[in-house]
Amino acid sequence: MTVVTRFAPSPTGFLHIGGARTALFNWLFARHHGGKFLMRIEDTDRARSTPEAVDAIFDGLRWLELDWDEEPVFQFSRAGRHAEVAQRLLAEGKAYYCYCTPDELTAIREEQKAKGQPMRYPGIWRDRDPSEAPPGVPGVVRLKAPQSGETVIQDLVQGEVRVANEQLDDMVLLRADGTPTYMLSVVVDDHDMGITHVIRGDDHLTNAFRQYQLYAACGWDVPVFAHIPLIHGPDGAKLSKRHGALGAEAYRDMGFLPEAMRNYLLRLGWGHGDDEIISTEQAIEWFDLDGVGRSASRFDMVKLTNLNGHYIRQADDARLVDLIVPRLETALGQPLDETGKARLLAGMKGLKERAKTLVELAESALFYVRSRPLQPDEKAAKLLDADGRALLDRLASRFAAAAEWRAEALEEETRKLAEEAELKLGKLAQPLRAALTASTVSPPIFEVMEILGKEETLARIGDAVTRAA
Repeated sequence: MTVVTRFAPSPTGFLHIGGARTALFNWLFARHHGGKFLMRIEDTDRARSTPEAVDAIFDGLRWLELDWDEEPVFQFSRAGRHAEVAQRLLAEGKAYYCYCTPDELTAIREEQKAKGQPMRYPGIWRDRDPSEAPPGVPGVVRLKAPQSGETVIQDLVQGEVRVANEQLDDMVLLRADGTPTYMLSVVVDDHDMGITHVIRGDDHLTNAFRQYQLYAACGWDVPVFAHIPLIHGPDGAKLSKRHGALGAEAYRDMGFLPEAMRNYLLRLGWGHGDDEIISTEQAIEWFDLDGVGRSASRFDMVKLTNLNGHYIRQADDARLVDLIVPRLETALGQPLDETGKARLLAGMKGLKERAKTLVELAESALFYVRSRPLQPDEKAAKLLDADGRALLDRLASRFAAAAEWRAEALEEETRKLAEEAELKLGKLAQPLRAALTASTVSPPIFEVMEILGKEETLARIGDAVTRAA
């Protein structure tokens, strides 16, 4: 059997973090088993489904690098096929028309509520002749579900789950206007797409029993179900925007790398021993549903950010330059020239050691590409007082005469001046850092000097020396 999984979001908003994890688990399971990962857009709610949301979902999956294997299926376009299945069930006596009015259904629910009973349709029209239908009342089509026994599902995450059939009523398949319901559409689409494993959040577990009954009525093989626990916030409450329930594009904009997001989402509810850093290649090799726990996972932005820092340190320098250039150009309000890009590439090794997000990386890299004269921040400005400028002036003379422009040689020249002036190295290095980066924090300053080059370094020092106190 070829494994076929699917991700089937409703296009009513962005690709949120829970949906992204569901997509990842489906993608990994298919890749691990050499199967197929398919996409379906469940756009039957026409009032809330938007093209912008569809685009956001696809963009989020592409950013996460979760590729699908066939053209996406749009559920609304298959409404005719869904209705066809309902009509077949009617013809086979496995479904029936119900002509209860909305007022009747409301009265039934209120009576059940008053008696403390579960609110279920009691099958009023299950065995009645449609000729008894009241005039002018359009009928809905309901499944003739089993009324005794149990529906049992062997769930790959939840284990064996069962429900008494008397607790399930005859669900609606076609509304009075002839449009198919969600339950019918999902089952027909999963069957027609050849889905072998339905991996989704455990908030769909109650749906699985009804869908199982519909599969049985249609005479179709039931896919294997795996209902994964939901993601909660750090406080254990349902995940919300205040916890980080944002769209995938928001995490991209906050400067997270897709491989870091995949690693973090993978570890939300799935484990492989004590492994925390798991490459995509390892994830594909190791992933299976027996590693998914039954408890809700807790989203932790601090852990995600720290993990992202690890992946930034491991990332290719040229790739990181490409990723931060648009951010830098926005900050500068102009395109970067080749000199600036070359400095970024040369300095990336030192820059990425401290950054946990691409936002931090871009901010720390700005000094390499800013135009002169740099405007020091408040702390840096304090270092460029009269004493600091005097020391810089003495350093500039030595640097101007330097025979070679390498970090080691430049540090040696600075140490010599510090010894002559009976100062600690930091007393020279700090105003030097302030002059060259406009900050008190940067990569090793002599490395910075080598990357900036002799001309730019001396020019920046000159700006600082002549800067008004």
